[in-house]
Amino acid sequence: MSFSRNSKEELLQIEYSDDSCAIAFMSGLFHSCGEISKVGSKLYIKVVSDVEKLFSYIENLVKRFFGDEVTPEISENYNINKNTYYEISFEVEKFRRLLVDTGVVTFADGGVSINFSLDKNLLLEDEPRRAFIRGVYIGSSTSSIKLSSDAAQSCGSGYHLEFNSQSHEFLIEFSSLLAEYNIIGKIFERKNSFVLYIKDVNTIQDLLALMGANNSVLALSNEIVTRELRNKVNRQVNCINANINKTVEASLKQTNAINTIINTIGLESLPEDLQEVAVLRLANPEESLDELLKLSTIKLTRSGLNHRFRKLIKIASELEEI
Repeated sequence: MSFSRNSKEELLQIEYSDDSCAIAFMSGLFHSCGEISKVGSKLYIKVVSDVEKLFSYIENLVKRFFGDEVTPEISENYNINKNTYYEISFEVEKFRRLLVDTGVVTFADGGVSINFSLDKNLLLEDEPRRAFIRGVYIGSSTSSIKLSSDAAQSCGSGYHLEFNSQSHEFLIEFSSLLAEYNIIGKIFERKNSFVLYIKDVNTIQDLLALMGANNSVLALSNEIVTRELRNKVNRQVNCINANINKTVEASLKQTNAINTIINTIGLESLPEDLQEVAVLRLANPEESLDELLKLSTIKLTRSGLNHRFRKLIKIASELEEI
């Protein structure tokens, strides 16, 4: 299961003790993923989501308003990219009071109008605000975050969370609401919709904590540590490999130079100090300079040993030119 789905299902475990939070949650849900449609002479507000648990959650909230007299219609009729999407429909006339209380519709002059702006009266207190943000998050957020602990997915390299909406006005007001909690995002237009996105992982953590998704905050914290550790190990491995390659290339160059000398004038023609270094390298072709110093019977510094190898390479180069 994805990080995004896990965080949404965690939020659906939160129960509301008063109607103001329940109404604020439904308002956030309607504003973020509600669609209006007309079937015959009846108007419906529809909510579509791939989070199946959302619909039993909504049913329980609706019962608090209407008891068992009126229930929303639920259907399973979307299959996209192997994901099943569920649709819950609210007939406008039957759910008039709920839709008005959530600030989604206005009834006037015998007609119905849709409200895209937030109802400020619902968001006067902190707890209803958090409930509203939860509704928006569950209704319209998507995330590219993948956890390293999930073997079924390849871990991503970044952190990205976004809210999608057809209403620019709604996203601007929602962005302002998040900004009151120091959660800052950016809005841009994508094709025929608008997107509010957050790429800073600390800000995403703050948002999850604000909504009460504590397990998701912990999972994301673990992911940050895991990625940092993996990146550190990768850097160390790359550094080690680079040093190994450098050692191999230097050893090969030195060995080739020594073989050139052997095949032309012979090692015995070299000064004794260079003979010793040449024999040491031929006997230990894969060792680094530091390891050669440990194996050497003569007292040399690293720079001194390297200087003698440069002499051997220069002699071999001159012999090749001749």
